[in-house]
Amino acid sequence: MLQFKSGDRTVSLKRPAIMGILNVTPDSFSDGGQFHDLDQALHHAESMIEEGADLIDVGGESTRPGAEDVSIQLELDRVIPVIEALEARFDTIISLDTSKPQVMREGAAAGAGMINDVRALQEPGTLEIAASTGLPVCLMHMQGQPRSMQHSPEYSDVVAEVTQFLIKRRQICLNAGFDASQILLDPGFGFGKDLSHNLALLRGLEQLCAEAPVLVGLSRKRMFGQILGSDSANRVVASVTAALLCVQRGASIVRVHDVQQTAQALEVYRAVNEP
Repeated sequence: MLQFKSGDRTVSLKRPAIMGILNVTPDSFSDGGQFHDLDQALHHAESMIEEGADLIDVGGESTRPGAEDVSIQLELDRVIPVIEALEARFDTIISLDTSKPQVMREGAAAGAGMINDVRALQEPGTLEIAASTGLPVCLMHMQGQPRSMQHSPEYSDVVAEVTQFLIKRRQICLNAGFDASQILLDPGFGFGKDLSHNLALLRGLEQLCAEAPVLVGLSRKRMFGQILGSDSANRVVASVTAALLCVQRGASIVRVHDVQQTAQALEVYRAVNEP
């Protein structure tokens, strides 16, 4: 797949693309509460697009470790006005980060161009609703649920198990009518995985990238705090370095908070590798 389509909008995957993170939540692990206001959210989205974001990922429910569940109506109240405003103002694909079928349906009607589901369309009704929207999807691996996923996660072979799970979920989506070119896979760094699992996934990412286009989200993850001993605000260099390592191993899209820094790093990478 050399391009990623949503309606009449296209993102080329001949080169790695950047997905900018827009959390409209009060409690996300890195930027919770910063963009809860509509004007703030729009301003931040505009800044990320100007800095080089190819997609904007809008999320209304935190999935950080220990996060509490959010009601359907509250999530709708958070994301729908933002999606509608982004759709009206920018010619950029809007990704909706949700696991609720009702939010998927309403988000698609509001202008979302992609569904990004940390639960890989396993919740009741999500597979059918997502298929009915005709939108591209990203399927992520997560062991357990956000409240408890970091309580002693275990794997025999994390690379093989994550890859097998995502290939199976991809086939289920194909059987449900999705086009193969519109399915992205995400190994789910930090979702039910400890530091050793995350590092193993990063080392072995080529195995998953050989199966389908891969989206990775490593931005400001706790693993960098464990390696560096720093809080989330001081993990930019580590995040950009990890994004480059993922691109070297075949990742098609990197999901990041720090768009400008990531875009600059990718420009240097391309200048060296694509003379």
